[in-house]
Amino acid sequence: MKQYAYYPGCSLESLGKNYNLSALAVSAELGVELKELEDWNCCGATAYFPVDELLAYTLVSRNLAIAEKTGLQDFVAPCSACYKNAYTTNKYLKNDPDLAEHINYALEEDHLHVEGKMKVRHLIEVFIEDVGLEEIEKKVAHPLKGLRVAPYYGCQIVRPRKDKEDVENPQFFEKLLSAIGAQPIDYASKTRCCGGSLIITNRKAALDMVHKLLQDAVNSNANVIATTCPMCNVNVEVYQSQVNREFGTNFSIPVMYFTQLMGMALGIEPKRIGVGASMLALAQSTAN
Repeated sequence: MKQYAYYPGCSLESLGKNYNLSALAVSAELGVELKELEDWNCCGATAYFPVDELLAYTLVSRNLAIAEKTGLQDFVAPCSACYKNAYTTNKYLKNDPDLAEHINYALEEDHLHVEGKMKVRHLIEVFIEDVGLEEIEKKVAHPLKGLRVAPYYGCQIVRPRKDKEDVENPQFFEKLLSAIGAQPIDYASKTRCCGGSLIITNRKAALDMVHKLLQDAVNSNANVIATTCPMCNVNVEVYQSQVNREFGTNFSIPVMYFTQLMGMALGIEPKRIGVGASMLALAQSTAN
C-alpha cells in the first residue's frame, strides 16, 4: 500500500465532510494510504492571493514544508483550489530562488524549511495514474449502469498546465466514470467556473454562472453532477433553490463528489461515503 501525504484542507472538515469520508474509504479500498499532515493550515483558497501574494505563498509553503518532513514523495489534495495553490506554489519554489528565500525566512519562525521537492497531485490523479483504470474496473462490485453523470471539472483542477494535457477538453474524468460503469455525458460547461467565492461578493453574477452550468447539464439529460471540489459542490448544489427563484427554473439535480460515486460502485457501505437513500434509489432505478 503506497503512502501519500494527505492535505484535506479546511472545507473537508466542514461543508465537505462527505468528501473526506468517501475519499478515505475509497482510497483504503484501492490500496492507497492517505496520511494526513499534522498541524496543517488553510491554503488561503482563492481569496487570499489578491490580498497579499507573498503571505499567500507562505501559507501554502508551510503545508508543503510539513509534507516534505514526512519523507513521502507525493502531496495529495482532494480540493481543486487547494491543489491548484499547492501545485503552483511548489513550482514557483523551484523556479524562483528569490521567492523561495523570502518564504523560508518566514518559515524559520516555525522551524520549517521548504524546497519544493514534493510532487503535488489531485486525488483523482492518484486514482487514475497510480491505481489505474483497469484495476479500478476490476474492483467494481455494483456498476453504475445507466446513470448519466455530468463530470464537472470546474476551473481549478485543469488550471495548472501540465505536459500534453488537454485543458480545453480534458477526458480523464469521463474515463474514470466509464470505469465504474456510469455513462459520462458531454456538455460545454464542464470546465467553466462555478463562481467560487463570488457568491459572497456578487451573488447575482455567481447565480448566473451556476444557472448556465445547471441548464447545460439538464439539457444533456444528466441524472447527477459529479464534482472534484467542495466549493464547486456547494455552489452547484446548495444554490439551486436560489437559482430557481432568480431565473424561474425548477432545477433539482443531485450533486455528488466523484469519490461517492466510486464508493457506490465499489460496494462500500453508504454510511461510510456519506450517501443517502435518495441517491442510492436513483442509481438503482437507472440500472434497472
